[in-house]
Amino acid sequence: MTKLSHKPNAKEVLPRLRRLHERRGQDRILAAMQVPSAALAAFGVEYASGCREYPDPAVRIEFWDRLSGERAAIEDDSIPTAFLSEFDQGLYGGLLGGDVQFMAHPENGWISSMVAPLLDDWSQFDRLRFDPSHPWFGRYIAQTEAFAKAAAGKFGISHFILIDGLNFVFELIGATETYLSLYEHPEMVRRAIDFAYDLNVQIQDTFFDLVPPIEGGTCSNMVQWVPGRIVSESVDPFHMTSVDDFERWGRQPVQRIFDRFDGGVLHLHGNGRHLLEAVCTLGGLKAIFLGDDRGFPPTFEILDQLRARAGDVPLVVQVEFEAFVEGLHRHNLAGGVLYQVRGVPDADVANRCMEKVRAYRL
Repeated sequence: MTKLSHKPNAKEVLPRLRRLHERRGQDRILAAMQVPSAALAAFGVEYASGCREYPDPAVRIEFWDRLSGERAAIEDDSIPTAFLSEFDQGLYGGLLGGDVQFMAHPENGWISSMVAPLLDDWSQFDRLRFDPSHPWFGRYIAQTEAFAKAAAGKFGISHFILIDGLNFVFELIGATETYLSLYEHPEMVRRAIDFAYDLNVQIQDTFFDLVPPIEGGTCSNMVQWVPGRIVSESVDPFHMTSVDDFERWGRQPVQRIFDRFDGGVLHLHGNGRHLLEAVCTLGGLKAIFLGDDRGFPPTFEILDQLRARAGDVPLVVQVEFEAFVEGLHRHNLAGGVLYQVRGVPDADVANRCMEKVRAYRL
């Protein structure tokens, strides 16, 4: 069994996560407890939200080391990980000549990236080339290697989001032109999706080559840990379209890359819940993170409905501590769910609560 100094009870947690993601945990619940963090507080003081330059990888891994080290005393179902947020989205466009912009997020310690649309129009598509000697690929490899070395024996390194399918077309020509192109230039959209598949495979293969698995699994900022080489997919472009559009343009690219690896995880925002039944039929889907967004009912408040619609697919949801404790007391929490519990006062409270979580049975 892999030993992680920042997660002394990993040998108990990993089998619980395995059971969940293998869809054998419908009668149980899991929980990741979010307690106040000195590392996040310090990050918030140092980094005001807004644009900035590419950060020093040594500074970034020091932050993740401190953040995960603070949590070593918490006996919950989380697996401590560092997240390569700097390559969250901007890496893909940056590799093709885009101007990568970074933004700090004091609420979670990320420094994320994006690019403006790369192309003026489809006539420029054929100039796109992936060059493994590109400086951004060198930065990606160097930071991933540095993270993996610093994390060894302490914590894991999370996979990061794919930018394929229509997400990649967004990076090329912007969202509005992407939707128009589904009708005006469908063949170019298909060519871009094929290009994106090859690029994403190159990036993800590199990640799995450089980051050692933990007990044969992949660490995940979405779902903690999953057995196998698992990718993190996004169907965000279809949150604002119909299910029919997902079936026509989204299913095949997602299925193709899930099949190329050992499956994948997804996230759905509040405006994407209409896609739930459709995405749950994807082969190799391991879990879905259901986000909370302004203007939509909190996931926890309608969880029974969503749980029924999702079948036996494992779900990850956010919930405030008081509501979670009440659910434990009333014994009405949905099973097959990993609850991300926010606002937990401290580690002692978290650990007492986890005793009830581990004993919970439907």
